Amino acid sequence: MYVKSDFLSDACKLFDEMVERNTISYVTLIQGCAQSLLFAEAIGLFVKLHREGHELNPFVFTTILKLLVSMELAELALSVHACIYKLGHESNAFVGTALIDAYSACGLVDAAREAFDAIIYKDMVSWTGMVTCYAENDYFKEALELFSHMRMVGLVPNNFTLVSVFKASLGLEAMDVGRSVHACALKMRVEMDPYVGAALLDLYTKSEDIEDAQQVFEEIPKCDVIPWSFMISRYSQSDRSKEAVELFCRMRQTSVIPNQFTFASVLQACATMACSDLGMQLHCHVLKVGLDSNVYVSNALMDVYAKCGKMENSVEIFVESTSRNDVTWNTLIVGYVLSGDGDKALKLFLHMLEEQVQATEVTYSSVLRASAGLAALEPGTQIHSLTIKTIYDKDTIVGNALIDMYAKCGSINDARLVFDLMIKRDVVSWNAMISGYSMHGLGVEALGIFEKMQKTEVKADKLTFVGVLSACSNTGLLDKGQAYFTSMGQDHDIGPCIEHYTCMVGLFGRLGHLDRAVKLIEEMPFKPTVMVWRALLAACVIHNDVELGRISALRVLEIEPQDESTYVLLSNMYATAKRWDNVAS
Repeated sequence: MYVKSDFLSDACKLFDEMVERNTISYVTLIQGCAQSLLFAEAIGLFVKLHREGHELNPFVFTTILKLLVSMELAELALSVHACIYKLGHESNAFVGTALIDAYSACGLVDAAREAFDAIIYKDMVSWTGMVTCYAENDYFKEALELFSHMRMVGLVPNNFTLVSVFKASLGLEAMDVGRSVHACALKMRVEMDPYVGAALLDLYTKSEDIEDAQQVFEEIPKCDVIPWSFMISRYSQSDRSKEAVELFCRMRQTSVIPNQFTFASVLQACATMACSDLGMQLHCHVLKVGLDSNVYVSNALMDVYAKCGKMENSVEIFVESTSRNDVTWNTLIVGYVLSGDGDKALKLFLHMLEEQVQATEVTYSSVLRASAGLAALEPGTQIHSLTIKTIYDKDTIVGNALIDMYAKCGSINDARLVFDLMIKRDVVSWNAMISGYSMHGLGVEALGIFEKMQKTEVKADKLTFVGVLSACSNTGLLDKGQAYFTSMGQDHDIGPCIEHYTCMVGLFGRLGHLDRAVKLIEEMPFKPTVMVWRALLAACVIHNDVELGRISALRVLEIEPQDESTYVLLSNMYATAKRWDNVAS
């Protein structure tokens, strides 16, 4: 009675006054200590129980196994299991299920299966425990197979079984199975269960089926913060920031109070939209409810201000933060890089190392980007050395940043060496190498990399062809440039964007085909940008076409009236043509 009423001290006092104690009195007090997180006292009671020679029954073993899981010492279940086996309790469903849970917690899946197989009369809890063990330890196929076997023996799953099966379906990307199990949940009328509802939201949102997730969200109970936070988070992570903010506003019209995870998610959406006004309103709300000291919320606030160009606000939050983690430092470093302040990013990185904060792949890729922006090879090389020491040089994102840094710092051979040593290359890796070669005027090498890329499973994207066409333009490869431009749509289903047209205008212009460049501009499905007109103007300067150059320059100045370089180019072109009156004007 005292234990169940949370009067543990009274329970302990009564226990000490007992003349005769038995297994039940010991186990009851052990459970009370465990519930109050008094683990050392609970273990002491178990040792005393054993020394006094009381019966070690299934009740004792289930209690001690749960205690070990709570203490994060589940691997000690192996020793307890030996005692269970010796006393012949391994066939008991309660003991076997407790063993499965303990082994699941420490990743001993095979041992859990042995414990499961040893149970003679398996109940729904035993089956659910084993299915959950498989799902929690990424044995997704085995989880679904066991669930199927469970259904064949005639057992009806409960809500916890379905939650684990949803997780396994998601792990295998088996959406058909997930939908079938969803139908099962509807037949069983457990779709309103909060755990099942959350699992369904996870299933549909992570498989990018946001519409079905929305439908599930509307149907499940929303009396607590979990489904709201979950859906807002998924919207934010799926680049549906507007919906995330709208859902947050809708939530505020209910009696549900947002928590730190809700605020962190809606602030992420706010940062993506670079909406400073909304960010400031949310900041005020956070201060009002006292969540500004929460590290997740403060990190999200820093990100909002950084992406809105208000670095001074971001720095202020960083300085005032009492609990910083690696994300806190990374957020400010990334903010400096995005605002073009590479020097401050590198200084903050040094400060981070002095504070002995462990750098991550985000840190290294960001400071390498800062080095690239500054064309600072020396710090870039030093950061490369650090990545090798911390084994982050094997990370694809870091490798891509290294290629970009070396290329922009003029060390194209080092960029190629990093590229060749990469264990795994994604489309960004190939694009960085192609663009690097193109930037250095090594068009043939750039196209060689592209040809190698086409022999892999990595698919080219729009940026790939920007690099390829830029390489053709820089080296004057007209036929290849035209062929690649055509193959974008025919072979790769990529519609040309303004950057591709700019490259082609530059290619035609460089080789003196100014009429074809003008025709291409006229046929463009977009309004020509300043870069298109600059490409044509540069070609006119090379080939001394004064009239077309004048028109191109006027178009540039219509878009950017303060562009001094255009005036200089136009003046030089007039001077070359000996049109001194125009030079003076």
